[in-house]
Amino acid sequence: MARRRTLGVLAAAASAFLVLAGCSSGSTGSSVPFAGCDAVACVGVIDGAPYEIAMPANWNGTLLIYSHGYRPAFGGGAGRARKAEPVPGWSSGDRTVGNELLDQGFALAGSAYKTDGWAVSDGVTADEDLYAFFSSKVAKPKRVFVWGDSLGGLITQTVAEKHPEWVTAAAPLCGPLAGVIPNFDLALDISYAVKLLLDPQLQLVNFSSSSDAVSQLRQAAGKVAQASTGNATSKAKLGYIAGLVNGPTKTKAQDGSNQASTLAAYTEGIETALGFATVARYDIEQRYGGNISGNTGADYSTRLTDTEKSFVNSYSLGAVAKFDSVLAKGARVAANPAARARAMASGGDPKANIRVPTFTMHTAFDDLVEVQNESFFKARYDVSDHTATLVQAFTLPPSTYSPQPGAPYGAGHCNFTNDSRVGTIKVLNDWVNSGTVPSSDAINVDLGQPSGYDGAYVPPPWPAGPTSRR
Repeated sequence: MARRRTLGVLAAAASAFLVLAGCSSGSTGSSVPFAGCDAVACVGVIDGAPYEIAMPANWNGTLLIYSHGYRPAFGGGAGRARKAEPVPGWSSGDRTVGNELLDQGFALAGSAYKTDGWAVSDGVTADEDLYAFFSSKVAKPKRVFVWGDSLGGLITQTVAEKHPEWVTAAAPLCGPLAGVIPNFDLALDISYAVKLLLDPQLQLVNFSSSSDAVSQLRQAAGKVAQASTGNATSKAKLGYIAGLVNGPTKTKAQDGSNQASTLAAYTEGIETALGFATVARYDIEQRYGGNISGNTGADYSTRLTDTEKSFVNSYSLGAVAKFDSVLAKGARVAANPAARARAMASGGDPKANIRVPTFTMHTAFDDLVEVQNESFFKARYDVSDHTATLVQAFTLPPSTYSPQPGAPYGAGHCNFTNDSRVGTIKVLNDWVNSGTVPSSDAINVDLGQPSGYDGAYVPPPWPAGPTSRR
């Protein structure tokens, strides 16, 4: 690598890991030899990014590199100790998935990133560095599967497209695979509508500080909460705002089985989107040198489906046409071209020119990273110069589950069962071993039951219209 890498070893953590993993150099019975944690720092820091490696007693030669999801750079959750995540749940103490994969002979590796926030570029670098470290210090893996959740899914796909020479297969899960620009354009659509219909004081872009962005979020979220318990017109506004981005009618807590539950799901989705439209946007603006989003060409009157229009008008007859008129007359926002170009270059813009077997999985009702990201990605794949196959899987929740504990799978962001996560690696492993693209029946078996997997489900198209929208 061009620049110098600094490796800091956390000796105490490494000792604890040795007890847990029980691996050592030349472990007896290993199917593939490797340098164990008595000889290699399995916990440490590379160029400011904490990493962790976990080795099985008997390694099958396959390395899994996991990329974690978005961690706030500002606002709630910011400033927490950045922990490495070699497998989902590991850093929080849930070793269920990790232990199962270790028992199956997989090596696990994962890294935090040098920075928090929309750290796609740093995440890609962390994966590259971790692969290089593992290959030179532990062993040269026979195969490498990259996988990740949420923002980590975007990082995973970016790594797979950049490095088909060492990535064997990829599994981006619940990822914003439409890329940074389309997703933040949708966040702007939400905040623009909230400003015009509920909160005239809401600032849309160019925040002066993180505290300014947090203040704007709290103010706007308060207006949304008020509307959810307000009169019929206020509730119609929420239905309309959610409809602009075809927001999910279910969340982990709301099954959408009646009008009130659907409205509550819409409200959750709007509040979630406002977090990205304010606090996360401030991080984006600092990272790329200005506002990356614009809505100068958006025609909001074409966004709502007939079902969404009926929902809104059931609260207030003629409301959709009235709200269309309000949004059409509002002052639009133009992106900073240079910032937009920088974000597209390094903030995640998958081309779907797939060179390795790629398996995506998404909850059908994701209120943070909308499932339509998969439609956008599939449309790109269909016209891309790909040489390998894309397989997409979707999980749906039970028909009813409100109130809490809520959906066990299929609704909510990255809400998969542990068996499905382990099964994702089984899908990749079987695919690579056999050379056969997995069928719906095979995926259903691999993900375990119940998982909510529905091989017939097809997500809606991207809410903003043509996938070429920039």
